[in-house]
Amino acid sequence: MGRFHVHADGVRHEHPHDHEHGHGHGHGHDHDGHDHGEGDPAQRDAQVGDHSGYETGAERVEVLTAILDENERVARANRADFTAAEVRVVNLMSAPGAGKTTLLAETLRRLAGQLRIGVIEGDIETSIDADRLAGFGAEIALVNTGNGFGGECHLDAPMVRSALDRLHLADLDLLVIENVGNLVCPAEFEVGEDQRAMIYSITEGEEKPLKYPVMFRSADLVLINKIDLLPFLDFDLTLFRRNLDAVHPGVPVLEVSARTGEGLDDWCAWLRQPVPAAG
Repeated sequence: MGRFHVHADGVRHEHPHDHEHGHGHGHGHDHDGHDHGEGDPAQRDAQVGDHSGYETGAERVEVLTAILDENERVARANRADFTAAEVRVVNLMSAPGAGKTTLLAETLRRLAGQLRIGVIEGDIETSIDADRLAGFGAEIALVNTGNGFGGECHLDAPMVRSALDRLHLADLDLLVIENVGNLVCPAEFEVGEDQRAMIYSITEGEEKPLKYPVMFRSADLVLINKIDLLPFLDFDLTLFRRNLDAVHPGVPVLEVSARTGEGLDDWCAWLRQPVPAAG
């Protein structure tokens, strides 16, 4: 199947398959957190895109709509549980190799004793990253998408829900969901989070916001990571910021380095903020 996602107009659009992992599946993500067109089949069909190029277009719309509805239903259930427990939830996303786990480990070390933290660690296979996060006092729940979830390159709301019975939400102040490393799919699925933070590494090139705009548009905060490597790379930070502003004007940005600690005080302060007011 081709992918689909929500544009700034709040409508889901189907796109031809253009994915670095080389596999196809239906993905839905409603960025504003609302259901659009419920109760109107024609409008719902429009939201999952134009499938007229496929012989099985009508069947595809039905399947994709079911996927969207199921994820949205479970995301609402997750959100209700998080609200009841008064825990702030941050969905942490990045490409593979951007330094997400290294930065998170340093974050847990710095916040130990200040916040009660839980982590849902998402990976297709292995417990490597979850093991790296052990020993900092955080509760860790591992979700391998290769185990019962089809090896997906993202976490969705049902996957996150499967981890909740391994966490004591009422005893947590902050829950960080470390999503599967990917610049496309994680942005397309709400999981019940309060906010999204995206880690971008300067080793990835200045053009990434233009090539993967859905990910950058979905972030409430962008962390420019590995800033300590700037003197050694042919990287134009001003150009990257210009490209980011072109797809998500005004998004907050922090320049950080897990190696030197640059920017981590501001990052930790952002995480210590109270749960954002609904609206």
